[in-house]
Amino acid sequence: MQIFGIGLHVIIALFFAIHAIRTHQGMYWLFVLFFFPLLGSIVYFVAVFLPSSRLEHSAARAGRALQASLDPGRDVRDPQRAFELTPTAHNQMRLANALLESGQPAKAAEQYEACLQGPFARDAELRLGAARARLASGNAAGTIALLETLAGEQPNFRPEQVGILLGQAYAAAGRQDEAGSQFAAAAHRFGSLEARAELAIWALANGKPQVAEPELQEIERTRKHMPGHSRKLNAELFRRVDAARAQAR
Repeated sequence: MQIFGIGLHVIIALFFAIHAIRTHQGMYWLFVLFFFPLLGSIVYFVAVFLPSSRLEHSAARAGRALQASLDPGRDVRDPQRAFELTPTAHNQMRLANALLESGQPAKAAEQYEACLQGPFARDAELRLGAARARLASGNAAGTIALLETLAGEQPNFRPEQVGILLGQAYAAAGRQDEAGSQFAAAAHRFGSLEARAELAIWALANGKPQVAEPELQEIERTRKHMPGHSRKLNAELFRRVDAARAQAR
């Protein structure tokens, strides 16, 4: 299939090439995309684009919600049983993540800290999960230390998530200028709903309505045109934005 005389697979490769440049991926991806436009696009989508997008996280969140409604407690029970039967680092990481997602950050942090002492201590996914648990359990300073190291060593690893989480940690630690810089950078670089919302929430809380207003307008435009199921998936984010707006009035 061709559009304006250009093969569709080439257009897709161009789309991913722009994404690679904007998100500072390795330049070798351009070689992969243009020398193998169809296969390269598939590989890039699976390896880079999908993990860094909101699609993967939204689908996982919806799946967890459905499972919780059908069998409450299973999301923790199964990883707990697996770890007890086979106490490997992988199973402990699964348990830590399940505890965090089920709203038990203190217990999750205990498991993550144990993992950080093991053979996978330098694993990026592990460190990101541990940082989320630290922040959720009130350890902002520990979160900052972990994320600054991660961002310095692996700047291309989930940059949006790392940046937003680091901004939240700075804000929790009272380092508001650094928090604002992180949120602004994420909103400018990625333009996602979450990044804009975090910047708006921070700006409203810190008396900067001129910073918040453009983001709030874009958030409302997105919310207005968003399908119902997407609004439900982002309900907590919208609730936080509405609460910050009400508090600032």
